[in-house]
Formats: sequence, C-alpha cells, structure tokens
Amino acid sequence: MPAPKKTARRSLLVTSVALSSLALTAVPALPAVAAPKPSPSPSGSPSPNPSGSPSGSPSASPSATPPATMSSVGGARLGEAGPQANLASGVPVLPKDLSARSWIVADAESGDVLAANNAHWRLPPASTLKMLFADTVLPKFPKTEKHKVVPSDLVGVGAGSSMVGIKEGETYTVHDLWLGVFLRSGNDAVHVLSAMNDGVDTTVREMNAHAEELQALDTHVVSPDGYDAPGQVSSAYDLTLFARSGLQKKDFREYSSTVTAKFPGKTTKKKGKTVRGSFEIQNTNRLLTGASGLSVYPGIAGVKNGNTTNAGATFTGVAERGGKVLLVTIMNPAKDEPNEVYKETAKLFDWGFKAAGKVEPVGELVPPKSAMQSAQPGSNASGEAGGAGSGGASSKPVASSTAETASGGMGIAFAITGGVLVLLAGAAFLVNRRWPLPDLVRRRPRP
Repeated sequence: MPAPKKTARRSLLVTSVALSSLALTAVPALPAVAAPKPSPSPSGSPSPNPSGSPSGSPSASPSATPPATMSSVGGARLGEAGPQANLASGVPVLPKDLSARSWIVADAESGDVLAANNAHWRLPPASTLKMLFADTVLPKFPKTEKHKVVPSDLVGVGAGSSMVGIKEGETYTVHDLWLGVFLRSGNDAVHVLSAMNDGVDTTVREMNAHAEELQALDTHVVSPDGYDAPGQVSSAYDLTLFARSGLQKKDFREYSSTVTAKFPGKTTKKKGKTVRGSFEIQNTNRLLTGASGLSVYPGIAGVKNGNTTNAGATFTGVAERGGKVLLVTIMNPAKDEPNEVYKETAKLFDWGFKAAGKVEPVGELVPPKSAMQSAQPGSNASGEAGGAGSGGASSKPVASSTAETASGGMGIAFAITGGVLVLLAGAAFLVNRRWPLPDLVRRRPRP
C-alpha cells in the first residue's frame, strides 16, 4: 500500500493541534520552540553529553551494545535499539546479513527515514566527520585564495593520519586543499584549512556550534579531521544530517563526487627553471571509484568515508535512481571483509530504492533550527521577513479582517491561528519537501 504524503502532513497536523490549543486559551503570541541545547564546557565547546542524547558521557571505545536510552530527535522510534522498519505487505524485507553497529536509510529530499538501526548510537565517526568540517568551513574562503604552508599549520596532525601530501613552504589554493580533504581524506589539508580559519580550537568550536544548529545533538567534536580522540562522537543520524546540509552547497557536491584530480607536488629547479610538479589523487569512496570485487554503485554522487582504530569503517553515501535521492549512513560493520562498509551500504541503497514509496517512514531528518525559525510568524515560507511566501501566504498581518469582525479575544486568537497555519503550511512544505537537493551531481562521467 503506497505510503501517504507523510512529512508535510504530519508537520501540519502537529502544528494544527498545538496552535488550536493555544487559540482556545486566547494566547496572543506563539513563541518558537527551540531544540535543547548542549551545556557549554569551560572551553566554549558543547558538552560531550548534549541533552538530546541521554546515553551518558561518550568514550573513545564504545561498548559492543547500544545504550538503553538514546536521543529521539527525528522520532521516538529512532531512539530505540535494534532495526526499525515498517515492513508491511508489499515492502521488501531488510537485508539479512548487515553487521554494522548503526545505520540509516533516508530520503534526501523529503527527509523521511525509511529504516534505521541504532540511529542515535553515539560512536566515533572517523573521517565522515569531515562532512561537518566542510559544511562549516567551506563557505569561508574563495577557491582561488592561496596559502603558503608554514610548520605551525601542520602541528597536531595525528600519527598514522591519512595525508594528501602537503609540504611546508609550498603554496596551495583553497581548491587544492578541498580536493585533498574530499578525495584523499587528508588530515594535513584539514589542519591547513583550520589554520586559515584562526586555528584548530576556533574550528572545533564552530563545528560544534554548527552541529547544534543542524540539531545534530549526538555529536561532539574534538578534532576537526575525525581522528580518534576521547569524547569525540557522532551518530548515523547526525552524519546523515551533515551530508544533507553539505549537499546544499555546489562546491561540496562537486568535491564529494570528484573521482580523480591532479594535486600540486613539490617545487624543484630543472635547468635553472622553477618547476612545480603534480600527482594524481583518487577519491577513497569505493562506491564512487570501484575496487577489486566492488563495482561503482549506479547513481552514486558522493559523500564521505572514514576508518580509524576506534571507529572502524564509517561511510555516508548519496545516490539517485528513478527520481529518488537516498542517503545511507553505516557505522562500524562487524564483518572483517574487504570493503564491507561499501557492500552493506549498497545493499541498503538497493533496499531503499525498492521500498521508496511503499514503506511508511519510522522518523524524519529534522531541518536546521534556522529553517524551523523561518516558519515562525512574521516570516514567509522562504525565510525572509515580509512579502508573499511560496506557500501562498500574503504580506498582510496574520490577524486579518476575519479577526476584526469576530467577537472578542477568542475570535482574534482563532484568526491568528488560521493565519499562522497558512504560513506554516507553506514553510513545512518548503522545509520538508524542497530543502535538498539543488542541482545534485548525478552520475558524473568517469574520467
């Protein structure tokens, strides 16, 4: 049985009930309801245990079983342990041989979570955390800006880190550095960009703040590159939020879908001339490039992989098929097989494309706080103050002429409620149905 038009309808229904209650008590103002905020630590970064994730203080080496209580951001079932899916008649069964500790399958454009397993389990993220780094820092510097690397830029790069091969004393463009981040998962490139961004501490603070803005409350950043660090955690749910947000940005989409590129090498002198060499780098996302025993996944368009001692293998991917765009995140498969994280991701993509339009979702990817605030009275559906929104609301005050002819405060309250519902109906559609993904890079030609 086809799933109904879920998210916008649910959002409007909940809003309608809440606002009707407010109207019955004739409350004249409708304050915004903010998501719970993490308590700040002495350093200014959010505490490792934000209020949206009641699972206790995270550790660098998590237990083998999910906590009894997890965050319910996006829906109560997403906070439950074990696989969550509405396998009604006509819905394909989930793959039976998944070994990942945590995973999620979501519609990138509607935000519907089609199925999940321990979605809010707070685990070490490895280099998938670079999605949050890019979403935070990428807009700050033009591609053409140049930076000469000094020794202090590379201080703190962890032993055994993945590196793109940045050399002290050489000059790189911002474009070069982002290729190093996305293709080679270069921690050296992350540290250089962090140095340009007033240092690692500033970058970590901004990443934690941006995670809170995205309502990714399972996440606590310690190192901007995802290198193992005590207290550094995220979740399959949060990593999917980071990917969905990053994919709003054209440069993010292009970098994450680039298969190979030339990277600047060392400057040398040959026959009295200064020559800058280059070498080829390839994306480490094996669903994008293929590998021995693993084919390129049809419709794959990014996003980011990771692998560390404590995190194991992690991956978030986006793919399109038949007009549907899905996001899949997997964290730490137990199977010790080559490319297992990609194989399990491919199985979940296959399931998701078969199930899309048939399965009732178990939750949703919440929009950023700023997108929610744009739905408040005084803003139209595009998030701009005043003017007519795409949801059909006019620029007149929500207490319209209907309110003026109604008797007493109750009539005014009902009229305000009706006007706000019009605004929120448009905003709910915008946030839940139109937020991602503009000009998604789909099926980019292989070089």
